[in-house]
Amino acid sequence: MNSTILNTSFKCIRDTSVTSVVFPGLYSILCVVALVLNSLAAVIFFSIPSTTTFVVFLKNVVVADLLMTLTIPIRILSDAGVGFWQLRAFYCRYSAVLFYITMYISILLLGLISLDRYLKIVKPFGRCALQKVRVGQMLSAAIWVVMLSLALPNIILSNKPPKISGGKLKCSSMKSKEGLLWHEGFNYFCQVIFWGTLALMVFCYTFISKKVYESYKASRSKSQVANRRTKAKVFVVVGVFFICFAPYHFARVPYTLTQTRSTTHCRAENALYIAKETTLWLSTTNICLDPLIYIFLCRVFRRKLKTTLCKATKDSPKVTSTQLEMSQMVHTTRQMLDALSTQ
Repeated sequence: MNSTILNTSFKCIRDTSVTSVVFPGLYSILCVVALVLNSLAAVIFFSIPSTTTFVVFLKNVVVADLLMTLTIPIRILSDAGVGFWQLRAFYCRYSAVLFYITMYISILLLGLISLDRYLKIVKPFGRCALQKVRVGQMLSAAIWVVMLSLALPNIILSNKPPKISGGKLKCSSMKSKEGLLWHEGFNYFCQVIFWGTLALMVFCYTFISKKVYESYKASRSKSQVANRRTKAKVFVVVGVFFICFAPYHFARVPYTLTQTRSTTHCRAENALYIAKETTLWLSTTNICLDPLIYIFLCRVFRRKLKTTLCKATKDSPKVTSTQLEMSQMVHTTRQMLDALSTQ
């Protein structure tokens, strides 16, 4: 296998005519929107006590999204070719690693959120250890420690002197032979993380949908509004997750192989580079879409958001609570539905 690994190849000049013009503009828009939304989310969430594992996981998602957002300005300058090659080298060795690692931390946390909702709805009377706040905090900490530890070799093994090819610096040119091997293996590991998390989310939300539907059927509820609200809450997480991340993970493996193995197909390499950059930008939009999850699923977040944006709505949660108690039979089912959006 070692014979197929390259330190780097400079025969193929990467075409950055599109990525150096279009993507810095797209990332700039994304960065501004994400910074506003996630800063507001952080202010709201960290005024909420961590009384449930759900809130614990969401707080960690906010932190991961904020860190990812803060790496984007360096990426913008690097892609646009602004500044010295040292900036590009800093991006390759440090900023890009943090960018990717926070993305996969968010993915794992979204998987835990789905499992938490499954346990809350499908197993409401079986108190599981995973639903304890302390356990949630330990799981979150473990994800951060493990993922950051796995990222360290990507930093340490990017120890070769930067080499410029065609006026550009390829990140792979800074990696040693062992660094390229680790980079390839780590990308396969990240594929397992994504597809495994997606399978877990589909499993959890399928059973959540089934449980809520059975509850409506048992109570003979004919509320179309409630049914639509249930479907929206159930599918928004899976839909956002799949649309944002799936295209990138289809493009990532073939692109990584062009980085770590010899190739004579320069046109295909450039096409895969464009595909990777396009789908990566789509994945990055998740940092703007995660606040939708907070609004859809976290009732306390909605209350705090209303209070923050408009002081006149302080009593609105009480009105909602009174309305939910109007029907005794539907009340039990509504409680189950609202469990999707508890603290």
